Amino acid sequence: MESLSDIDSTGANRPDAPVSGPEERSRKLAAYGIDSLEDDAELNAIAHFAASLCDTPTASVTIVEERRQRFLAKHGIDSRETPRSVSFCAQAMQGEGLFVVPDATKDPRFAENELVTGPMHLRFYAGAPLVTEDGTELGALCVIDTEPRPEGLTQLQQDGLRVLARSALRRFVNEREAKRSREGEKDRARMLSLVLDSVPGIAWSADEDLNFDFFNARWAEITQAQPPRTVDDWGSHIHPEDYGATVAKFSAATKQKRVFADEWRLRLADGSYRWALSRAVPIELADGSWRWVGTIIDIDDAHRLSEARDLLARELSHRIKNIFAVVASLITLSARRDPDLRFFAQEMTDKIAALGRAHEFVAPAGVVQENSLHGLLKQIFAPYSNEGEPRIAVSGEDLAIQARTATPLALVFHELATNSAKYGVLSQDEGKVDVAISTGDDERLSIVWLEPGVATKAENGEGFGSRLLRMSVEGQLQGKIEREWTDQGLAVRLDLSLPVVAG
Repeated sequence: MESLSDIDSTGANRPDAPVSGPEERSRKLAAYGIDSLEDDAELNAIAHFAASLCDTPTASVTIVEERRQRFLAKHGIDSRETPRSVSFCAQAMQGEGLFVVPDATKDPRFAENELVTGPMHLRFYAGAPLVTEDGTELGALCVIDTEPRPEGLTQLQQDGLRVLARSALRRFVNEREAKRSREGEKDRARMLSLVLDSVPGIAWSADEDLNFDFFNARWAEITQAQPPRTVDDWGSHIHPEDYGATVAKFSAATKQKRVFADEWRLRLADGSYRWALSRAVPIELADGSWRWVGTIIDIDDAHRLSEARDLLARELSHRIKNIFAVVASLITLSARRDPDLRFFAQEMTDKIAALGRAHEFVAPAGVVQENSLHGLLKQIFAPYSNEGEPRIAVSGEDLAIQARTATPLALVFHELATNSAKYGVLSQDEGKVDVAISTGDDERLSIVWLEPGVATKAENGEGFGSRLLRMSVEGQLQGKIEREWTDQGLAVRLDLSLPVVAG
């Protein structure tokens, strides 16, 4: 037991002595959610057990504030608070160990205290300080008796009171952390709401059953209507021509838990419609349930501009095809006047035809259906089929190609196919060519043109066709071309830049 001689008797231990600046201390106390812990079940249990352990009629978990002490949890006390000026706990919380007063009537510090002289009839006091790790003095866990106890507390009672005080302190610390978490969550929610309200588009969320429970402020600004709560409610906000298709897409996305994206027309406050891009993303929560978050962005201007561009592109495509036809006709007419030019004219008209097919491949939407390297080669090789049966077999990887690479690729393979038809296996009724496509880890595209059974050809210098091939491959496709004649036939190997071809 600690005696009175163990307690610092300096002026700093006066009951009403401030421990720190009042504002700072009030701020620290507020962080522990004191008000929410009044009559807390856990703290009440601690107070009850402390009284039972120490065999006292009274016990309390006391918080010392600037001008009062509050009994957050109590046993045997009717009042909720007393002035700080009469507080024993104000001194207890400033010590490092138990603060024990065996007989308050004989202690000059407390003999005239109204808790001693008044109805409470306090004689014995023992308090364990409640001090956090950062030094914040909250108050004390105390036990009080109306009879003096010269012997104080037993060692077991002292140890038990310290353990109970640590438990009470943990409850305060836990409440502080929970309060911080709640306040942090509220702050984050408020900030998120402000951010969402400031974005130019509409933002929304829905639960797993597609009950729409959140829309940002932009919804009301744009539509001036109540937000939809169910999928059916969207019928009054989406253009009738778009509603069925977009709902079907959204339903399929929700069943598969995949990202949804679609363009449709949103009804505005004045009854007009504007094109919008709608996206929704599924999110799996910690409890295994799902939520949907989505956005609706106005793309009306871009959509109309795109329509205008498509119209212009289709018109330009039509005119370019006419130019190809006119050039081919001019070459043919000129060749008729000079028989010596017929071979050259035929060769040039064939190349122009190949360019025309390449142009169609990269023409605006609606002109062609193919959009891959295999699709381009299929178009280029179509004239070399035998009664619908392809004579040039394309195998290996397929990939989307950029518009600017379609023309040089078309010229390269048109030249290879033309040479084969004149001098190689395609000049034979049953001759066939194999084209193998592959990619590597080095961002290179490899294409091998193989003509089985082609005899070794002596090099007679580089002709026009060879120069065309080399210029197309090296200049526009950033690659190289190699020919090899073996006992098995002719192999033409193209080593091309994959980023150039496919982007």
